[in-house]
Amino acid sequence: MHTKRIITSGIPLKQASRALVLVHGRGGSADDILTLAPLLAVGDYALLAPQANGNSWYPHSFLMPQEDNEPWLSSAIDVLSATVQDILDAGIPHSGIFFTGFSQGACLTLEFTARHAVKYGGIAAFTGGLIGDHVHRSNYAGDFAGTPVFIGSSDPDMHVPVKRVRETENVYQDLNAAITVKIYPNMGHTISGDEINIANEKIFGKI
Repeated sequence: MHTKRIITSGIPLKQASRALVLVHGRGGSADDILTLAPLLAVGDYALLAPQANGNSWYPHSFLMPQEDNEPWLSSAIDVLSATVQDILDAGIPHSGIFFTGFSQGACLTLEFTARHAVKYGGIAAFTGGLIGDHVHRSNYAGDFAGTPVFIGSSDPDMHVPVKRVRETENVYQDLNAAITVKIYPNMGHTISGDEINIANEKIFGKI
């Protein structure tokens, strides 16, 4: 099970009006994902990067049945919930909370926000999709109320099939997100400069 361990950077949370939650991938770390921040237009944000126990949020592929990744998946969702609550307690509303993640971190970010859909500041998911052997539509409720969302991924990707990215896009559309998806031919399992540019333009650069 995970414990709440958050590495912080950027503007101190109690002085910030916006906060970005950065979620690392399998085998990565909070320190690793924070190295993405200088590429993003988040110079005036508080940055919060939760750390997974054992550097993995759940043990198996995100395409396995959700129960196969328990209790780790629920514990990871709880860590993100607690991180968001820390931000809210500091006086920043949901509309000032942003998310980003890569790979397993992108999947967890998308799963968490779809389960807790409200008007966020924005969401950038670099190579990810909703978690499970199929999309559990009944798990997702609420209203993103036009929250800008970007998902970028490769075709093909060794871990994330385009079909699941498109299924995720459909759920986010149903929950009233302003979602942009871009699929890159043969990009590989990485984050491209074009993805960074789109995220900055559509999400982090918005006031």
